Amino acid sequence: MYKTANEYYKQKYGDKVYKLSLDGGFTCPNRDGTIGSGGCIFCSSFGSGDFAEKGDNIVDQLEAAKHRVESKIKSGKYIAYFQAFTSTYASIEKLKKLYFEAIKPDYIVGLSIGTRPDCLGDDVVDLLKEINVIKPVCIELGLQTTNENSAKYIRRGYENAVYFDAVKRLRAAGIEVVTHVILGLPNETADDTIKTTLDAVNAGTDGVKFHLLHVLKNTDLEGEYLSGKFECLSLENYAEILKKCIAVLPSDVVVHRITGDGAKRDLVAPTWSADKKMVLNFLNKYLKED
Repeated sequence: MYKTANEYYKQKYGDKVYKLSLDGGFTCPNRDGTIGSGGCIFCSSFGSGDFAEKGDNIVDQLEAAKHRVESKIKSGKYIAYFQAFTSTYASIEKLKKLYFEAIKPDYIVGLSIGTRPDCLGDDVVDLLKEINVIKPVCIELGLQTTNENSAKYIRRGYENAVYFDAVKRLRAAGIEVVTHVILGLPNETADDTIKTTLDAVNAGTDGVKFHLLHVLKNTDLEGEYLSGKFECLSLENYAEILKKCIAVLPSDVVVHRITGDGAKRDLVAPTWSADKKMVLNFLNKYLKED
């Protein structure tokens, strides 16, 4: 079996941990014209922050997010999670203000930040290192694939070497790294995805988030899908590839997610992914089988 995020956080913090998703008002160099203007081909208008809180005040966002889950739990701790868009893509002054606001509440035990590896200048890494002394910091990097042809197709906007360098510098600064990998990209085989997983491990990632390629409304990927240029994975095929990827992970690499899902209101395909409980039950059972 593999080490789950739930197990990892219980070992690290002595309790169950919940992430409070925040929106820091960021954009992305792949949207503002610096690299491109359309974003990654699969990305929604919310920049992967479909479930993040909204508002100008970070403390208010934290309180709102905490209120959403605290009625459902008996105990637990919280991580402030900047999830929407590229959450290191701003002036160092803005980043410092937002991050310190996010870690200030006593109920926040750590800081997690989703970003691109090409948006981690030395000044940003130095700031993260400073905060990491106060409360643990984790950086989530959207690698998705190390197949360069696939990376160009999804308009990722950077070469693999940029990711490898970012992980090296983050790890040297003592910062935890979690890497996002997408299963089911058009024209990719299971071997491609296994290689991406191994490349992330060899780079030094501490954890992995595995995502199903799903098609959302009003994305360029929707047009590709509706024109018949690719098919989405079946649940069975997804489970098979996922199991092979997890099998190559060292025991100390944490699996933070075994699938990803978009907002149901925007989901085009695959429709089976809308039933999250069913999907997780199926995957967990499949992964336990010999």
